[in-house]
Amino acid sequence: QVQLVESGGGLVQPGGSLRLSCAASGSAFGFDTMGWYRQGPGLQRELVAGITGTGSTNYADSVKGRFTISRDNAKNTVYLQMNSLKPEDTAVYYCNAQLFPREFWGKGTLVTVSS
Repeated sequence: QVQLVESGGGLVQPGGSLRLSCAASGSAFGFDTMGWYRQGPGLQRELVAGITGTGSTNYADSVKGRFTISRDNAKNTVYLQMNSLKPEDTAVYYCNAQLFPREFWGKGTLVTVSS
C-alpha cells in the first residue's frame, strides 16, 4: 500500500528556516510528479511546489526565491527547504505523489511561523 509520511514541521520565528521531508513507500517503480501543498487558516489548499521525476520544478509565486523542492529517487523522498519564513506561511503542509492517473496524500505536518 502506498504511504507518504511527512516530517520536519514545527514552530519557527519569522525569517527562520525549516526543511520538510516526505518519505514515500509502496510503489515498486516510484512516482511521477511529487509536490507539497498547504492549507492555511481559513484558506483553500494550494500548491506550494512540484517536481517531476526528472527534476523539473515549479513554485507558487508567493514562495519563489524562498523555498526549494528536491527529491532523492533512490530514497523515494521529497524535500521542501523553506527559508525566510513569514507568518503567512503558517499552514498544514501536505505531501502529494502522483502515479497517473492516481494520486496519494500524506497526513500533513504543521508549520507555525510566529514571533
